[in-house]
Amino acid sequence: MLTRRSLLLGAGGAASLAAFPAPAAATGREPLWLPRTTGGHPVATHSFPVVDRSRTDPFAERPGPRELMVQLWFPATGHSAGRGTAAYTHLRTAAVLERSWGVQKGSLARIRTGVRTARRPHRRPTLILVSHGRGATRALTTALAAELASHGHLVAAVDHTHDAAAVRFPDGRLILGNLPSAPDDWDAQDRLETGVRAADLRTVVDALALRRLAPPRIGLLGHSMGGAAAAEAMRQDRRFAAGLDLDGGLFGTPVPDTGLDRPFLLLTSSPDHETWARWRASHHGWGRHLHLAGGGHLSATDLAGYAEPLGLRQSWPAPVWQEFFGTLAPDRATEAVRAHTVAFFGRFLAGRPAPLLDGPSQRFPEIEFRWSRGHSA
Repeated sequence: MLTRRSLLLGAGGAASLAAFPAPAAATGREPLWLPRTTGGHPVATHSFPVVDRSRTDPFAERPGPRELMVQLWFPATGHSAGRGTAAYTHLRTAAVLERSWGVQKGSLARIRTGVRTARRPHRRPTLILVSHGRGATRALTTALAAELASHGHLVAAVDHTHDAAAVRFPDGRLILGNLPSAPDDWDAQDRLETGVRAADLRTVVDALALRRLAPPRIGLLGHSMGGAAAAEAMRQDRRFAAGLDLDGGLFGTPVPDTGLDRPFLLLTSSPDHETWARWRASHHGWGRHLHLAGGGHLSATDLAGYAEPLGLRQSWPAPVWQEFFGTLAPDRATEAVRAHTVAFFGRFLAGRPAPLLDGPSQRFPEIEFRWSRGHSA
């Protein structure tokens, strides 16, 4: 069973749970490809900064407006197909993650996205915002964002500045994460962080609306603490039509006690948690709690697929490895998470049939239905 704190942590937070030895020896230099997308569209990507001058960043060392980086993923058609291949993440951000994880410098340069760069996304009928785990970065949900884009969605992955392990801006600044690892009052810290993240998501929608890229059907997808942010943003803003929480405890938000009146899916690797139990008792919209048997807290991220080739098994203590990657094969975890995520947003944003959400399937015996409310049809 994951601890309360584990349910807020992303990959960077996981690294802080133990003191690692010296970086493991590289296990190879061959390219590591992210899983191929399964939708009918090739995918392109574009990143840009967003500034919210109406808010003062509570985490910055000097007072100033809240600044974010956003990465769009979208179907690449015609003039938006792009020519260059997108890097997995910037070299300076990669260096921060590599040091944190205890792997050789340059390891993340091996990862290949198979995605093109472009600057002119088309407006789509659906939009999905992605919020990363505490101490992680937007890069760690690249494969899932690209998968959703391949099925026709516009996807916007947000780097929550000062929360993310590192955020690089176009002017060259690299802002490192600075949130406390052991605050005196976790409840107050949860409320602060979740509130800031929820406001970040609303800011990004406002920015996309100015670019005429915000359609009426908007979804939220969050991993770990990003799941709590997704729930809180839905509670605050009715522009968000559906939300999906990937193994995130619902901390810092009243949603466990108020529920939501719109579709919300919990897809978790921990069997249960008290905030999820309270949410199930209060939720009054369509809802599901699906459990990924054998999964770990990071099974829904890209890291599960390349952790072993990069040598993390040698760097991370066995109990930490078990907690965050579980026993399920990474390719099975990826396939199950992607299929149910695509089904959920296809159903509630695009009106597509989603029989996968009706009950257990022979295709994915790893997915256990722990709780259901409402029908998918």
